Amino acid sequence: MDLKYPARKLSRSVLTMGNVGLQLLWYFLHILLSIWHSILAIRCFIESCFITCGVLEKYKSLNIAKLRYLAIVIESEDAHQTSKVVKLLQWLDSIGVKNVCLYDMNGVLKKSKEAIFGKLKNAKPIEEVNEAVTLHVPEHMTLEFVSYADGKEAMVKAANFIFVENLKRQNFGGEIDGQVISEPLLNEALKVVGCKGPEPDLLLVYGPVRSHLGFPAWRIRYTEIVHMGSLNFLRYGSLIKAIYDFTKVHQNYGT
Repeated sequence: MDLKYPARKLSRSVLTMGNVGLQLLWYFLHILLSIWHSILAIRCFIESCFITCGVLEKYKSLNIAKLRYLAIVIESEDAHQTSKVVKLLQWLDSIGVKNVCLYDMNGVLKKSKEAIFGKLKNAKPIEEVNEAVTLHVPEHMTLEFVSYADGKEAMVKAANFIFVENLKRQNFGGEIDGQVISEPLLNEALKVVGCKGPEPDLLLVYGPVRSHLGFPAWRIRYTEIVHMGSLNFLRYGSLIKAIYDFTKVHQNYGT
């Protein structure tokens, strides 16, 4: 008994020291990562300033024709900042980006549609464009407003269309197609019900989370996604860099 007590005490001491050591290691790694992210943020800020001032020559020439359709996802809380959204759109217009989709989950941007169009005299809603928008090079800017509810509604309409078509086939003596819904079938249904929508070449996410925040997944199969940080830290140089980097990307499409 006398020998067991010191052994237990030693075991507890070793375990306690081990836990303390692991906690110190975790804090040390956390500090290193924080310093690294801070260095990256400072670097990005300085680079953005240089781009804005025109110091970096390579960013002055953008192959903007490659960016036919741009989507912008904004976190719903930030989407209330209409003035910053308008500033972003004005920058895009000056750069030469003419087809833009604005998305937030709660539909804040859709509610601010009139205010946005009121400040952008050179913009029109996508509903007024008769041609295929991604092939259209307008004198004005074309805007599309999308929310999370639009995606849910689109899926309901597409599923209902597929069900009705199967029901018609049964009524005419055919067999109900019991196959799992495939991507081509769903794409065709979305197109028929008018919810397919243009597929963005580039999607910029303004928000704290690196996520597309529920943007319709069937529209971003081949889309490049770039996280831009919070809309509160909106910078012209960062926008130019994101577009420039996209124009230099080579995309391979599978068959």
